Amino acid sequence: MKKQTVLSIVVLCLFLVSGRLAKAGESSSPNVVLIYADDLGYGDLGCYGATKLQTPNIDKLARQGRRFTDVHTASAVCTPSRYGLLTGQYPSRAMNGKGIWGPAPIPSPLLIDPETHTIADVFKSSGYETAAIGKWHLGFGNGKNDWQEPLRPGPLDLGFDYYFGVPVVNSAPPYVFVENDRIVGGDPDDPLVYLGNNSKGATPITPIPPEAAQRTPNRFSGAVEAHKMHNDYEVGTKLSEKAVEWIEGRGKEPFFLYLATTNVHHPFTPAKRFQGTSECGVYGDFVHELDWIVGEVMQSLEAKGFADNTLLIFTSDNGGMFNLGGRRAAAMGHKINGELLGSKFGIWEGGHRVPFIARWPGKIEAGSESNQLLSMVDLRATFAALTGQELGAEARKDSINMLPALIGDPDGPLRTELIISPHKPSHLSLRKGKWMYIPARSDGGFTGSKPSQHAWGGAAVAKLVNTPNSDIEDGKIKKEAPPAQLYDLENDVNQTQNVYRENPEVVDEMNSLLQSYKQAVGKTD
Repeated sequence: MKKQTVLSIVVLCLFLVSGRLAKAGESSSPNVVLIYADDLGYGDLGCYGATKLQTPNIDKLARQGRRFTDVHTASAVCTPSRYGLLTGQYPSRAMNGKGIWGPAPIPSPLLIDPETHTIADVFKSSGYETAAIGKWHLGFGNGKNDWQEPLRPGPLDLGFDYYFGVPVVNSAPPYVFVENDRIVGGDPDDPLVYLGNNSKGATPITPIPPEAAQRTPNRFSGAVEAHKMHNDYEVGTKLSEKAVEWIEGRGKEPFFLYLATTNVHHPFTPAKRFQGTSECGVYGDFVHELDWIVGEVMQSLEAKGFADNTLLIFTSDNGGMFNLGGRRAAAMGHKINGELLGSKFGIWEGGHRVPFIARWPGKIEAGSESNQLLSMVDLRATFAALTGQELGAEARKDSINMLPALIGDPDGPLRTELIISPHKPSHLSLRKGKWMYIPARSDGGFTGSKPSQHAWGGAAVAKLVNTPNSDIEDGKIKKEAPPAQLYDLENDVNQTQNVYRENPEVVDEMNSLLQSYKQAVGKTD
């Protein structure tokens, strides 16, 4: 073990011990706020290179903390990404090895077993108050969710003391808020009724223009007052208010807040004061609203005197998406995923390499940067270390303690291998050191390529935003392209050259490792 790594661990141990001793007075255990944006790409922030929009609050966070450049979501898809974050397990392990690969449907049951020890449970075990505010999208109940109250099991059965938010996603019904296990504004005499795939007779919802991008029609009747309380253009404001309200209500006990914004998932419905403020259309305006939400949280922590004793993490659930709003932003010169190849749902870097910023005054060096390889599944082990807890062997299977990378500067990698899930199980892939191995052609994500199609992906996106790749010509995968892909991310992070044929020994090694993992968790294709 290298000298600097040893020093980081010693410093960490001293910090944890001193924290325990200080609990005789006011708790010295750090508060933790995790802001999990939706569909925010690697190039969507000023501190990550954006020029067509402004993110002063998030940029300030980066100046005050540490900006990471090699952080990945567990999946390039929203629901499995959230599963990985909360459980510390690769989503391909879920459902007894069947895995979770796509967004949870409207009637989905809770996809996390209530017996699972989540990151919220990690904090609860150390006496923290916990809350989840914002997008849930992990289902409710057992079996098929019929949306009848109480909505249990749900967030309250996974370690959270309080929940308020959007139960599925802002582009899918029911278009209501849920607080704890009840529908906000619900009425027993006018219950929410799920109509299945039928929208006839559904309760009216906020009208939005075509340029706001796709939104599924409402599939619920009833709950008229509850629907009125959910105005698409006020969701960001409401979630911000609830987060600030919850922070302001905290006292001396340490707390953990998981704030999962709906920004910048389609439809793009920023509040009026943000409309027209960016140089890349409603997409950029929605990012501006996201930056404001982060600023509101930062100000509330300052106002309560919590800022200096709070670890504040900002990141995203997957890479940016080239829906209508994303494509229009690209046409205006905005690089959603920077120069990275790919997009949401896909296995190329643009689908899962995301911004990640951590601030903890006095503990994390201000204005610093780290290229440590990190996965969202690592937050479970990291938070356990932060609170002085030991994880069992099963919990340590996927999650690695990255706290030394936050508060120190290890001179070697803490994580050397990583499994990443796209939408298609056939493209489950392996990162090992500098190598990224993808066992199939293309990216395993969206396949749209025509103006009328909602979700573009793969080679079509590469052509749209001019991210060259040796397997792609004129927006299509070449017929003579290799059957799989290997990239040297140390020398070619933008994945311009598939070096599969030049490195057969590396391919064999990576493929064997990936197959071993698949066999360990069950068949995935």
